[in-house]
Amino acid sequence: MRYTQGGQAVTQFTVAVNRNYKDAGGEWKEETEWFRVVAWGPLAERSAEYLRKGRKVYVEGRLQTRSWDDKDGQKRYTTELVANTVTALDPRPREDGAPEPAGARPARSGEPGIPGGGDDFGSGDLDELPF
Repeated sequence: MRYTQGGQAVTQFTVAVNRNYKDAGGEWKEETEWFRVVAWGPLAERSAEYLRKGRKVYVEGRLQTRSWDDKDGQKRYTTELVANTVTALDPRPREDGAPEPAGARPARSGEPGIPGGGDDFGSGDLDELPF
């Protein structure tokens, strides 16, 4: 996480999405696509605090393509997901480092959560998740 000159928090992280499919010969294939996620403001702060490598996460937002000139004057482009909602889908580890069993962590007052111990870092309605 970093802060812009104007004091706005911003966090960038990468998410891997796995896809399994059968090729033309009927053989199963797996491919992984990586994409960059950018979160701003309080969502950036909470994401930086709670997300760690290997954690399962649901991210909702909009795609944005940016361009810049590199040090050689070449025009470069990147497409990233600007997050509106970031929800951890696996249990948060306990104080002793071991993960809590799914559903074992009670929701605290004022703290949103999803079945299985997930933590919603955004303010979206959890009943609208597409799964």
